[in-house]
Amino acid sequence: MNTARLIACHECDYLQWEPRLVEGGAAHCRRCDALLYRMPVNHNRALALAVAAAVLFAVANCFPVVGVQFKGTLVETTLFGAASALYAGGMWPIAGLVFVTTLLMPSLNLAALIYLLLPLQFGGFPRRPESVLRVLRHIAPWGMIEVLMLGMLVALVKLQHIATVVPGIAMAAFAAVMVLLAAASAAFNSRDLWARVDAARGPAGMAPVLPAATTSATAARAGCFVCRDCGLLSPPAAHAPEKRSPRRSSCARCGAALHLRKPASLARTWAFLLAAMVLYVPAVVLPVMVSSTLFGVRVDTILSVVAYLWTSGAWLLAVVVFIASIVVPMLKILSLAYLAWSSQLRSARLPRQRSRIYRMVELVGRWSMLDIYVVTILVSLVQFGSVATIDAGPGAMAFGAVVVLTMFSALSFDPRLIWDAVEPQDE
Repeated sequence: MNTARLIACHECDYLQWEPRLVEGGAAHCRRCDALLYRMPVNHNRALALAVAAAVLFAVANCFPVVGVQFKGTLVETTLFGAASALYAGGMWPIAGLVFVTTLLMPSLNLAALIYLLLPLQFGGFPRRPESVLRVLRHIAPWGMIEVLMLGMLVALVKLQHIATVVPGIAMAAFAAVMVLLAAASAAFNSRDLWARVDAARGPAGMAPVLPAATTSATAARAGCFVCRDCGLLSPPAAHAPEKRSPRRSSCARCGAALHLRKPASLARTWAFLLAAMVLYVPAVVLPVMVSSTLFGVRVDTILSVVAYLWTSGAWLLAVVVFIASIVVPMLKILSLAYLAWSSQLRSARLPRQRSRIYRMVELVGRWSMLDIYVVTILVSLVQFGSVATIDAGPGAMAFGAVVVLTMFSALSFDPRLIWDAVEPQDE
């Protein structure tokens, strides 16, 4: 078998020929239909989009996102100022979560893209690209600019019943960053960059030679490892000394630790998931916001926020918040429990459908952060002394923990376990 064109699916471990694609095309696994890779497009386009997004991201963080005018007083806030307001109010876990997901991770994402692509523009090559590509892969799920934009929209609807809303320059800038960053990520092709790494390093950096033919359907049954960081397919004998475990090796291209399956995948998935289940109840029952006005104190849970939006005439936003804050976390918990339980029982039923459930969980997981961003904007803006103030409630901390724990649970789960039960056990 031609080793240069032999690849393994990262979701079901299925060995298959690398198909030839037209520019912009996508290759999908023949067994589980997972996206394998996209045909590389012009890297100049990805660089231009990343640089434009970086410039606008700097603008977005230098100017106010939104302001409210109440009795002649204008209160404005930047995104960093909103996170600082939460920190000052004692909600430092939520402040840290907002800072990481809306400021730190998007900035690292943009910096990594520019670092990798800029030298190519001048005919050079980035130094230690394997480390930067590894970082880029791990931080990508945690940048949530698109969820932040929706949270700003919900906050504006709630604020307009309190005071006059003045949208800031940063809101438009963040909207542009959202579009440009998504376009840059879509245009960037790490597979093509890894091919350039192999070419630059010569034979020493190339993939080891695999057997010319194999009757095994999966990489694991053929005795091969698939690197989760760079996608290199290699046999353990090429890297692992005889004294080392046959289940562990090191990637010849990026140096990452290799495993046939994620270590303790089900144990870590269950640990994060059970913690999320415990915190889901207080996240829904406890108040996420406490509003104090001249007329008294009002506590808002997630459900009361949905009811407020519905009675205010913002039916579409009410439905969006209900789905993102109630339905999505519950479905994520139930879906992950089903995937972990069926994999632990080595069930061979409906593997293709279970793989789709896993991809859906990964796709929608970040949208549960919507309520956290709404609370962040409201807390930073509605601070009018004895007239009106909004503070974050304990439910916000519990809800933020649920979002993070379910994301960690999804990242810990190894979807290849779904397909292991389908493989025959007598070989």
